[in-house]
Amino acid sequence: MALKIRMARGGAKKRPFYRIVVADIRSPRDGRFIEKLGTFNPMVPDDHPQRLILDIERIKHWLSVGALPSERIAKFLGKAGLRDMPKIRETPKKSAPRAKTQERLKAAEGGAAAPAAPAAPAPTAAT
Repeated sequence: MALKIRMARGGAKKRPFYRIVVADIRSPRDGRFIEKLGTFNPMVPDDHPQRLILDIERIKHWLSVGALPSERIAKFLGKAGLRDMPKIRETPKKSAPRAKTQERLKAAEGGAAAPAAPAAPAPTAAT
């Protein structure tokens, strides 16, 4: 049986509250779990003591048995000093325009600069 330490959502609509649980990976997110290991309340300020509550001894036990933490829980455990901090994935940089597009942009800049000069008045038809 593969075990995972993850969050199970509770609370009302638009007011999330999470239990940190150890559960079989096949069970639903908010379904059956083996043991409750703590709580996470994202609605309180970051420095509030009730924001994250962990049962350190039980978490150490489940990690030694082979339970794997989810990404968010691994981050919490890294901040608590129980594990190494997970690597932060960098967001990909927006790719630069291709060569053909860059040529068009340069041409447009050069073309846009020329009409900025005052143009000669158009001749009017005399009757």
